[in-house]
Amino acid sequence: MKDVNSVHSLEEIQTTINESKLTLLYISRPDCSVCRGLLPQVKELLYEFPSVVSIHVDADEIPEIAGEYSIFTVPVVLVFVEGKEMIRKARFVPIGELRKQLEKVAEFMQ
Repeated sequence: MKDVNSVHSLEEIQTTINESKLTLLYISRPDCSVCRGLLPQVKELLYEFPSVVSIHVDADEIPEIAGEYSIFTVPVVLVFVEGKEMIRKARFVPIGELRKQLEKVAEFMQ
């Protein structure tokens, strides 16, 4: 599985998003069983997209992330293209659908 970098502040998140062409932000909570089940699938999917920079945030560690990104439930997958949010998936994330959307975005970026 591809490694997903854990970040620990809103500043780290913003810096990563602003410095990367393609960023996948995965937001979860430790007590969320859906989050724990989805993370390995997202990591596996990211192998197909080496150009995507991936970061993982614990919403309990950074509670202000909910307001910053309008998060109402976890898990949340946000994909940013050159700093702008292009894809948002929350709660139940269909991996096949996420793959198709990432393929379109990655293809557009080449």
